[in-house]
Amino acid sequence: MMDLFNTDIKHNILPYDGEVVYYGLILTPDEAGNYLSVLLKDIAWKNDEAVIFGKHIITKRKVAWYGDGNYAYSYSNISRQALPWTKELLTLKALVEKHTSTAYNSCLLNLYHDGSEGMAWHSDDEKSLGKDTTIASLSFGAARKFALKRKQTKQATSIILESGSLLIMRGTTQTYWLHALPKSTKVKLPRVNLTFRTMI
Repeated sequence: MMDLFNTDIKHNILPYDGEVVYYGLILTPDEAGNYLSVLLKDIAWKNDEAVIFGKHIITKRKVAWYGDGNYAYSYSNISRQALPWTKELLTLKALVEKHTSTAYNSCLLNLYHDGSEGMAWHSDDEKSLGKDTTIASLSFGAARKFALKRKQTKQATSIILESGSLLIMRGTTQTYWLHALPKSTKVKLPRVNLTFRTMI
């Protein structure tokens, strides 16, 4: 694992009412590519599901949920049970914990096959995550735009998340801000995103 790209010029990309810090690349392109191959092959991917306005929706985007214990995680009115960590996920968890000085007990993984798949505006403010939680996002594969929008004023900002890069959201971010992964016709390659969390 290398620290070559991590130049410690980390700053909060939000103007106020929360903290979103982009660490840049914490893995070499080769390391990131190798992890992407392993994650695509070995993770127990399933199409994501949601119940919205009473309608059961199955997405093209796939997800997986891993954790320290048999955690149940509910969002979009669907409950999921955590799977036991893989060797690679434990290695990546330790790396992220070292960079962020925070311990995590679970990870929600997303697989976007290409730019036709994204994530709509939302906050990770489920009760099971606790208040003012820290979420660490590790990206592999296609570079994608990550957008943030303040709930009240609609003030917006965005950043491109590259393969092998780390971003964290903490403090009051989930209370005051929404985030999204916009769709893009230009993106033809898959992206895997690991979001390390702490369930309470």
